[in-house]
Amino acid sequence: MSAGSESHLIRFRIAGDHATRRIGDETIVVPVRARVADLESIYTFNEVGGAIWALVDGERNVSEIARALAADFEISEEGALADVRRFFATLEDEGLVEPLAS
Repeated sequence: MSAGSESHLIRFRIAGDHATRRIGDETIVVPVRARVADLESIYTFNEVGGAIWALVDGERNVSEIARALAADFEISEEGALADVRRFFATLEDEGLVEPLAS
């Protein structure tokens, strides 16, 4: 994800098929390829990562997700935005999300 001034307006959608389960405070994501779970690519998100993942709907942009995160976890919007940008950069690098055209 580019760190440009408009990066907070980017919307993402989940790329491909995934099995997602919440266990305690963690979210487990397993990509499904050719109708089979890819057990060599299991992702575990902490409570914050799981909250971000749950908000990826293709409708909300990065800034809107950061605002929701800030409200839910009582942190600053600036800090939340930095965290959300980093998390999306990682998700995009792993092929779990893809940006939508504006």
